[in-house]
Amino acid sequence: MVRISVLYPAGEGKKFDLDYYVKKHMGLVRQRIGGMGLLKIEVDKGMAGGAPGAPAPFACIGHLYFNTADEFQKAMGAHGKEFVADVPNFTNIQPQFQISEVLTA
Repeated sequence: MVRISVLYPAGEGKKFDLDYYVKKHMGLVRQRIGGMGLLKIEVDKGMAGGAPGAPAPFACIGHLYFNTADEFQKAMGAHGKEFVADVPNFTNIQPQFQISEVLTA
């Protein structure tokens, strides 16, 4: 299984509409690629950093799970432009992406 993480770094002057992201953007993602191998979606809201009182390094992190990276690539090939076009509706942050293999300990 692979996890695609979309990380939105926090910082001064950066905005992020979590309600829109969870309800509308991720709803759009689920609607468009739910039948293309998407297993589940998770959304993390940044609360704090590792040190006491430290701010969260990320405002939000979205996670998409697929059986393979190829499934993700095909889904994004079909609908990625629509997802990217929606980004200005909820943030001015340039997201960072990571594809990870999910391992168990």
